[in-house]
Amino acid sequence: MARISLSCLPASWYCSVSLLSLGCAPRQRLLLLLLLLITSTLLFLGTYHRQLWAPHRRPGSRVNKYLSIAESMEATDVLNPALNYGIVVDCGSSGSRVFVYYWPPHNGNPHTLLDIRQMRDHDHKPVVKKIKPGISTLAKTPMRVSDYLHPLLSFAAAHVPKNKHKETPLYILCTAGMRLLPESQQAAILDDLVTDVPLEFDFLFSSSHAEVISGKQEGVYAWIGINFVLGRFDHADEEDATVEVTTGSQNQQPISRRRTVGIMDMGGASLQIAYEVPSAITFNSPEEEEAGKSVLAEFNLGCDVEHTQHVYRVYVTTFLGFGGNMAWQRYEDQLVNKTLTKNRFLTTQTGLSENKPYLDPCLPLGLSDTVVRGNHTLYLRGQGDWTRCQEAVQPFLGLHNGTMSPGGVYQAPINFSNSEFYGFSEFYYCMEDVLRIGGQYDSEKYSRAAKDYCATKWSTLKQRLDNQLFAQQADVNRLKYQCFKSAWMYEVLHSGFRFPTNYPSLKTAQLVYDKEVQWTLGAILFKTRFLPLRDLQQETLRQSHPSWLRSSFVYNHHLFSLCILVVVLAILLYVLRLRRIHQREQRQAEALDLLWGEEGEALLP
Repeated sequence: MARISLSCLPASWYCSVSLLSLGCAPRQRLLLLLLLLITSTLLFLGTYHRQLWAPHRRPGSRVNKYLSIAESMEATDVLNPALNYGIVVDCGSSGSRVFVYYWPPHNGNPHTLLDIRQMRDHDHKPVVKKIKPGISTLAKTPMRVSDYLHPLLSFAAAHVPKNKHKETPLYILCTAGMRLLPESQQAAILDDLVTDVPLEFDFLFSSSHAEVISGKQEGVYAWIGINFVLGRFDHADEEDATVEVTTGSQNQQPISRRRTVGIMDMGGASLQIAYEVPSAITFNSPEEEEAGKSVLAEFNLGCDVEHTQHVYRVYVTTFLGFGGNMAWQRYEDQLVNKTLTKNRFLTTQTGLSENKPYLDPCLPLGLSDTVVRGNHTLYLRGQGDWTRCQEAVQPFLGLHNGTMSPGGVYQAPINFSNSEFYGFSEFYYCMEDVLRIGGQYDSEKYSRAAKDYCATKWSTLKQRLDNQLFAQQADVNRLKYQCFKSAWMYEVLHSGFRFPTNYPSLKTAQLVYDKEVQWTLGAILFKTRFLPLRDLQQETLRQSHPSWLRSSFVYNHHLFSLCILVVVLAILLYVLRLRRIHQREQRQAEALDLLWGEEGEALLP
């Protein structure tokens, strides 16, 4: 028979415990059972206490960050009834894309955001679909807009479980292309969507779910999406960089929380920057205050407006015409105008023939190029002088006495000693495509590489391209305009936004955690921010119901099991107690019988 030796017990209690019976004296057996009961109870309560009060980390936090990323690559479990879904349609200028997101139930902490992730199909691919052209092309036929979006909505409906459609919010958000249309045409397109979409699809959709968002909103959503993926909305750990934040609430003490990242994005036509402004801003004049309000957004990402843990004040603005391609076009226009004006008073006619080309410092050394404007053709020859190119592009920033950002737009102060930025699109391409130094930005290393590139002969650069020494996406156009764009990026960063040349916390990137982060992720985070509060309120109502069945102790199967264990042990102890009493009475009766027998024998003659 198997036995367990309890060598840790006192010597007076020492015995062997059989798995089938208790081979101890009654007193020892009672003490042993009490010891087992107390030990098991303490162990259970300790485990339950840790489970109940341990800090709940959102997947993606520092502890399980890389595990979370790996898990997010898995196919979404559509059979899980606890998952929630959301759909965002990005109606851009060149086309429209639908994104499907999902999230598990909220963990009940009002300071934690929903853990929203992009849905993946059974092939582990993101659930995304794009169609062309842009929705703005239907400005004159708004009655066809719902038909235009039908393939995208059908695609989303096929991936979201049918029984979840009625509770799945749908947001149709239009950007640059729609912003260019007159308000009457915008309204006609949105009206068609609000009227027709609910007739064919059961998604949670209303008039407030279809809108034309501003450039400011788009920038805020992009900022939210990047910081969410980087985990900057989580509670700070000891090793995290933090900032002291003051909110607009009266008598509110500064909050110490994890430092967020700012973002800069330079496309072909526009330049955008967005970053948190932790401290309250003091304006120098009413005009400056008015300008500041137009580029500052303060919002609460948390589910409860009474809590300020997730109140953010973000500076965001877009500079049209400051993208890499548009800046080059403006530069070429100026070259043509200046050359034609100058040649009116000179006989050399520089730039008007191949024999006398204009020496352009912003083209690689030895490159011949032409610029055509109307009936005029300007002939250029690359000089490859990066320093002179910097001087040539700086006037296009439109700076005003060094106090304003590009284009004369108000810029909120940046604490360069405690901040962090990511640069996307052209910021990354300028560093990586041909210079191959993308990632951590170092102004000295960057300027040296740019100078060397500009001063390299064009024939040598083409040879390097043929030998595949540049990035895979690099082509002849990238080589041609790299010298100008590298100077433009440097001036935007250090003269326009006034970043110190020794600024250590700028990273240039194309992807975050190896995936593209869309502003639509930030949009659905912002749009669904009150859903946890609704769930928490419903849970509170359920728990406040007087029925004893709604008690959390009864719902907890661990506690219920413990109760059963206690009852069983109590019954066992009671039975053993009765057995001891019975045995004692039996021994007393036997002793009495023996005594009476002896006395009877003594009375016999």
